[in-house]
Amino acid sequence: MGITSTGLIKVSFPFDEVTNAQLRKIRPRGTFRGIAKGWEFPLLAAKALQDELGTRFLIKNDFAQWLEWIQKPLPPLPPHKDLLKKADLHVEIADGRMPLPHQRSGASWLLARRGAVLADEMGLGKTLTSLLAARAMARCCDVRVIVLAPMGLHSHWQREAKTIHLPITLHSWASIPSQLVTTGFLLIVDEAHFAQSIQAKRTKSLLRLARHPRLRAIWMLTGTPMKNGRPIQLYPLLAAIDHPLAKNQNEFEERFCNPILNRRGKSTYSNNKDSSNLVELRRLTSSIILHRKKNLLGLPPKTRHEYNLELLPLEATGFNHRLKIVIDDYRSRAARGFVNADTEALVYLTALRRIASEFKLPAVAKLLTKLLDKGESIVVFSSYVQPLSLMHESLGGDLLTGQQTIKQREISVERFQKGINKLLLATYNSGGYGLTLHRARHVVLLERPWTPGDVEQAEDRCHRLGMKGRLVSHWFKLGFADELVDSLLLDKAKRIEVLLGRRKVQFENQSLSIMMKRCLQLF
Repeated sequence: MGITSTGLIKVSFPFDEVTNAQLRKIRPRGTFRGIAKGWEFPLLAAKALQDELGTRFLIKNDFAQWLEWIQKPLPPLPPHKDLLKKADLHVEIADGRMPLPHQRSGASWLLARRGAVLADEMGLGKTLTSLLAARAMARCCDVRVIVLAPMGLHSHWQREAKTIHLPITLHSWASIPSQLVTTGFLLIVDEAHFAQSIQAKRTKSLLRLARHPRLRAIWMLTGTPMKNGRPIQLYPLLAAIDHPLAKNQNEFEERFCNPILNRRGKSTYSNNKDSSNLVELRRLTSSIILHRKKNLLGLPPKTRHEYNLELLPLEATGFNHRLKIVIDDYRSRAARGFVNADTEALVYLTALRRIASEFKLPAVAKLLTKLLDKGESIVVFSSYVQPLSLMHESLGGDLLTGQQTIKQREISVERFQKGINKLLLATYNSGGYGLTLHRARHVVLLERPWTPGDVEQAEDRCHRLGMKGRLVSHWFKLGFADELVDSLLLDKAKRIEVLLGRRKVQFENQSLSIMMKRCLQLF
């Protein structure tokens, strides 16, 4: 018996119906993963397993250590009222700020829960909210505060923790520890949507920490708990906080996700299930997901302007020529068995988006030049480095891409925020998470990413506390690829709104496969 990569108890043995029958009687119930993988049980079954099998099964060192911790539980946490007394939520912090009303209520809400998802919109100050709650817990009991956050956000967490005199230990998503201190710890998970794939290694590592016997509480922070509009993305977060809905993944999928087996026997998930299942999911999770919108801060409005572009005949000829080169190359490699021959529609769509982003540059450059001449600060987002590099060559500004080090990115952001440079050119992956770019009055989305969460993340880097004046988001559209992606974004956004916002939303379902077939018919 040992501990799995996700923090469950694993029982492995040669196939034996008698032992299998014994294990079926263990409570809480386990899951049989097949002869090769054996059984998996929640930690609550540890004593029953030890009583039933302890004399016959080898207990591995990791499970032996966890058993020792389970047998010597930590004392209970203080009552909520005692934690609030130590929170000092109405006291000015070191840098002169006073916690805002929504941050005070958010900290109180967290302190009342061992597991929770703080899903406030970007820009509401989730970092300070969670640290204020963590400080209260650290003052009341022997607990270490562990923060899991992307490496690029560590300096921000350190600054905020320093302002309230709270020692924290930081870990990145790329190096989640497998073991932690033997004393109690509080785990704060920033950008928790990084764990939206249950199969990902980092999700499994997170679940192992979340199920650690010395965990006092786990608070998940994300502005996009279901950023692609699919309930299956919420499942790992629910599993991490030990929500009853996450006790059985198969039941969760059947109830909320409309699973479809692909040719390899693995589940894929359709968005075509009726919205009533999302309403039920919202009802069942409302007590552990807190979502507030930025309108409670009275921020200046955010507006979107759309620019529908058309190619001139000569430009269309060049566009189609470049597209033909990409598709001919793909078909040649597919014929030789180098790539999957079934992905032509996806190759078409990707090529359309990438090439279109470069053909939009003259119109984008015209807008940028006009705005820069007026002294406006602008952030441009794209999925592709090449069009950003071309704009950088012609208009200047600072680049923010994955080709830079974290330090170089910090310098670029600092230059922009201080007004030294008024143009920031960023990829969604590098500039769309965790940064504060509230100096910008304009944000340009050269093309949209696949998920509403990524769109909101990009725009709300600029639309947040500290901004002066309204934010205008400019969406440039060229051809069917943008039409397709923007249509998908709208459908996904409606599903997310059911979970976090309005209850009654009408869907116009059109699957990605149908839309991509239409794409092939048009080109």
